[in-house]
Amino acid sequence: MENDISLHPGDARILQIAKRYGHKQVLSGASFSAQSGTCVGILGANGSGKSTLLRILAGVLRPDGGSFFWNGTDLLKDRAAGTQTVAYVPQGTPLIEELTALDNLRLWYEKANLQVSLEEGVLRELGIHEFLKTPASKLSGGMKKRLSIGCALSKDQPVLLLDEPTAALDLAGKERILRYFDRFRSNGGLLVIATHDQRELELCDSWLILRDGQLRPYVYDGDIRRLTDSLGEP
Repeated sequence: MENDISLHPGDARILQIAKRYGHKQVLSGASFSAQSGTCVGILGANGSGKSTLLRILAGVLRPDGGSFFWNGTDLLKDRAAGTQTVAYVPQGTPLIEELTALDNLRLWYEKANLQVSLEEGVLRELGIHEFLKTPASKLSGGMKKRLSIGCALSKDQPVLLLDEPTAALDLAGKERILRYFDRFRSNGGLLVIATHDQRELELCDSWLILRDGQLRPYVYDGDIRRLTDSLGEP
């Protein structure tokens, strides 16, 4: 891919991300670009490196090489800019189970920003005001995931990275979260989702298959069997 980083506002360009664990080269020049207001699906077999890629883009894991440009700034080098730009939700729910939903939020938000978000921001959109006093241990899977997303977006970041966000959720919980993702995208946010889920696939505007350490464009047409064959899964 070319190294031109002259981007339109709200554009992301990921260039040549590389990561090795011991003798295994997990990522070997993974690259893609995306625009705000879209959803990108990262597809791949188990162990292909999807989670590793998202953790690198989120600044959680250091790559062996590569860049993540957002409006001309390399977020992998400028971590302050990265924190303000990128929100990341891993597969698990990074919550403190003994604390209420509200107390979990207080660990992420400044007091004034928390109140605003609960009244008219992302936390209101996610419906978190409905269970603020409930301990995280008592929340349903869908509520925990909504709370995790709300915590991650404490700075109203324009880029949201998600690792199989609706896995193991019931239909009601899944649909509520997917409706929020659609609003996030419609409001100009960029979603990057590592997924195997058919409903999440349908939400995406573009798809990429991660295989042999690199990303390749894929056109998802609803044919799961064709997709499975493309992933190289049995």
